[in-house]
Amino acid sequence: MQIRKATPSDAEGIARVHVESWKSTYINIVPEDFLKNLSYEKRVEYWYSAIPDGEVYVAENEEGKVIGFASGGKERSRKYSKYNGELYAIYILQEYQGKGVGKLLIKPIVKALKYQGISSMLVLVLEDNPSWKFYEKLGAKKIDCIIVEIGGVQLNELVYVWEDIDLLAYE
Repeated sequence: MQIRKATPSDAEGIARVHVESWKSTYINIVPEDFLKNLSYEKRVEYWYSAIPDGEVYVAENEEGKVIGFASGGKERSRKYSKYNGELYAIYILQEYQGKGVGKLLIKPIVKALKYQGISSMLVLVLEDNPSWKFYEKLGAKKIDCIIVEIGGVQLNELVYVWEDIDLLAYE
């Protein structure tokens, strides 16, 4: 397995992982119609334009197929001024979850944030998504719960933080 910085040519692979992960992770959490209407084409478009301007990393399997990705940067909401970095997204195909890929994908995000002088980070995760356990195992602490709307349904989203991302660099 290889972890590397994404290039625009990875947009299709990232979009595939993004959509497939949503469909497997959020079944029975997000409305079925919303999941059915997720568009690979729109995700490819989004990632093609987002990759050059952001910190996006991919995990590839032995065949060079993108099996996961992570993106991060400065905290976007400005609601949590104490935490200046954010893990925007981390998705891994279901068959590769629980094998250490997530830890490997977080490391380059942390390194990039540290390079920008950022020392803390938050991540938002739907309360019904069991991935919050992954963040807790990596030392994140829950500090808030907010309401988000997805597909016309209001859902709880948990806000987890790492006050010192140096600790993640050694996980």
